Amino acid sequence: MFSCKVARAADAILDQCERFIRATPADCYARPCDTVGGGTVGKHARHVLDHFCSALNTKACDPIDYDTRERGGDVETDPDAACAQIASLRAALGELTDGCLEEGMTARVMLTGDGTCADLKSTRGRELFFSTHHAIHHHAIMMTIGNEFGVAIPEGFGMAPSTLNFEAAR
Repeated sequence: MFSCKVARAADAILDQCERFIRATPADCYARPCDTVGGGTVGKHARHVLDHFCSALNTKACDPIDYDTRERGGDVETDPDAACAQIASLRAALGELTDGCLEEGMTARVMLTGDGTCADLKSTRGRELFFSTHHAIHHHAIMMTIGNEFGVAIPEGFGMAPSTLNFEAAR
């Protein structure tokens, strides 16, 4: 199904995200958490999915801009909407080739709170990896929120591959 390792890794992280969302009771998905300053599973899921959408859907001639995005929406409040978006992203991952991932792109990054940006040369594969790695850290926050609400946490959720590899070697 997946022709490249980066797409397989992204798919695995999106699968983890979906399993966590499905394990979260619907009434807890958008409930603010005391431990994480009012954050919600839905807000973090939306943020993660926004990054994957940017990495996968931005045309090569346009800069990928993770900082300029809409907030709110169904994905933040409706677990079914989040899972539907995950399904769409996973389908897009299945269509990627190594050649697509080598495609040159520009990533626009916001450097300061006053909106100062820089454009950096990158590739779609590098940006997909960034989105995957970024998701792991948000999964860790989602796990903290889930713990407050008694959500069953899938094994390995919110853990970096390097941590899993280190622990397996011990």
